[in-house]
Amino acid sequence: MKATINGVTIAYDDQGSGLPLVFLHAFPLNRRMWRDQAEALSSTFRIVTIDLRGHGESDAPLWRYTLDQAAEDIRALLDHLSIRGAVFVGLSMGGYICFAFHRRYADRMKGLILADTKAQADTPEGRDSRFQMAQVAYRKGTGAIADMMIPRLLAPATVQQRPELVRAVRAMIEGNEVSGIAGDLMAMAERADSTPLLGGIRCPTQIIVGELDQPTPLADAQLMVDQIPGASLAVIPEAAHLSNLEQPDEFTQIVERFASQLA
Repeated sequence: MKATINGVTIAYDDQGSGLPLVFLHAFPLNRRMWRDQAEALSSTFRIVTIDLRGHGESDAPLWRYTLDQAAEDIRALLDHLSIRGAVFVGLSMGGYICFAFHRRYADRMKGLILADTKAQADTPEGRDSRFQMAQVAYRKGTGAIADMMIPRLLAPATVQQRPELVRAVRAMIEGNEVSGIAGDLMAMAERADSTPLLGGIRCPTQIIVGELDQPTPLADAQLMVDQIPGASLAVIPEAAHLSNLEQPDEFTQIVERFASQLA
């Protein structure tokens, strides 16, 4: 499905009925990363998966991107779908966007699942790394980004032993436009520190982290658990940054348990 949102075409899937669960994908993937979760959960919940601006089948305009802009796209899409409140599930960049959404529309969050993400802003070194990656995307294209990202996103054993999953992740990365990849890198590099926000999150919150996650390791998850009132932590064994793809059944069970308590 597609809708014109804030002047751009946004692609999404909307299936099932019940409590809405809105899934926000990682950089530089698309809504297909949630396929296992959508198939398993749509019999019980209303599942909305979105190709964020710059990704998948959504438009990737050549212009400035921000996480606040992404939050506004999501708000407008939910208005289009007549969804007032939802449980938000954000992985990595999707988690950063959840923080941006909470700043503006906390009253629309019935629950929050933050997976393989962190509250802190980028360090100067992190911002420089994103700048360099944007230059690689511009000069060498999306295949070079896939080469850089796959070892960061997946556990070494996954890369070696699960070629079908590696191919699926590569296809999602290579299916994006360079403009979207560069735009998101800029948006993430410029994002605000969300650590001061944590103590004010009042909706039920579940933190998930892959045991082997390197970009956002357990220490980052623990910081959020310690500061968000009542938050719970789940560590998924044998998973790295894309924990929902590497251990989909366990990830889905965590989401189902959490959302069932809110339904």
